[in-house]
Amino acid sequence: MNKLDQTVYKKLLEVPKGKVTTYGDLARAVGLENGQRIIGQIMARNPFPVIVPCHRVVKSDGKIGGFFYGDKVKTKMLSDEGIKISDGKIKDWEKTVFRF
Repeated sequence: MNKLDQTVYKKLLEVPKGKVTTYGDLARAVGLENGQRIIGQIMARNPFPVIVPCHRVVKSDGKIGGFFYGDKVKTKMLSDEGIKISDGKIKDWEKTVFRF
């Protein structure tokens, strides 16, 4: 695992249960401008998905985005944390999004 991956995973641990962040917000939080795609790639290779909550990273439009284990699993994990989702999109966006 490289240093950037470690930095991103450590920053992601700040997002509490019941909240989400965006790929872009996470990128900016670690000093990457326009680094959404890089964050997506880092999430895809997360070796510790149970510990590092990559399911809490979503698209900036509130859609849940991709997940290694599939959209249904990501939706269930977020729902189990109390996040309301309808048609693949997070409801109560402003109350749910975590800003670094």
